[in-house]
Amino acid sequence: MAVKRQKAITWALGLAASVAILLWKPTVLIYGLQTAGLYAAIAIPMGLVLGIVHIVNLAHGEFMMLASYATYFACKALGMDPLFAIIPTALVTAAFGWIIFQITIRRALKAPELNQLILTFGLAIAFTQVINLMFTSQTYKMPLDYVSASMDIGDLTFGTWSFVFIAMAMLFSFGLQFFLTKTTTGKAALAVGQNPRGAAIVGIDVYKIYGLVFALALALVGAMGALFLTKSAIFPQVGSPFTMKSFCLVAMAGVGNIPGILSASILLGVAENFLRAFRGTRGWADIVFFVLIIVVIMSRSLKGRKS
Repeated sequence: MAVKRQKAITWALGLAASVAILLWKPTVLIYGLQTAGLYAAIAIPMGLVLGIVHIVNLAHGEFMMLASYATYFACKALGMDPLFAIIPTALVTAAFGWIIFQITIRRALKAPELNQLILTFGLAIAFTQVINLMFTSQTYKMPLDYVSASMDIGDLTFGTWSFVFIAMAMLFSFGLQFFLTKTTTGKAALAVGQNPRGAAIVGIDVYKIYGLVFALALALVGAMGALFLTKSAIFPQVGSPFTMKSFCLVAMAGVGNIPGILSASILLGVAENFLRAFRGTRGWADIVFFVLIIVVIMSRSLKGRKS
């Protein structure tokens, strides 16, 4: 009862704050939701891997960066729009992720968590340095006219293309919920995530599920890499901030809590855009996620002591 009441109060406060921001400075809420869609769509695959494979992938953003680079040069060579490359990029990234999992991550699953973190952190550095050596630190961007589309509502003008990130986040969320609860492979993945030994006893190939889940997560990351290219410039270090923010969102939401990732993304996206609305606080927008994760960890520690 207390938990339901706390959730109701939280939702009521969030709704009241949203209405207040919408009436006072509507662009903060609009761009905050667009940013939240981007963050959620990138963070959800990390949450999937952490919830089932039980490993924190510190190369998460770098996989997206690789997908963006692959999309850029493929589209340049073929004269193709990045939107048409979303599915091919997802498939290629999934295959690449499966290979990386079999060669490296699978061998570290029984190792201490610190070793796993060092491994994925090493992969992140290796990917970044390889791209830096091949293409230098030069920035690349696709000139696309449709990304500058805007909408006018009275005196309010705002960009509309980034709403596609919200659509993608919702697609990932509902798609994964369907996969995990309605398909045989998804139910097996849930069983492995909850009890790997028990799943192995009933005949589920645990490592095969781990590989499939990791590949699926990388397919989603690859799709986001192609979509990310439509809006933003890419460079070797572009993925690192998204790794940190994805980890922040997963930590705030809790392991395996996809709806929680969506809610945490809204909080982070609106908070960042709220700070950017004031000249004196714009510089703080890029570190607000550190503040949020510290608050979450401290509050959970206090709850743990009380219980």
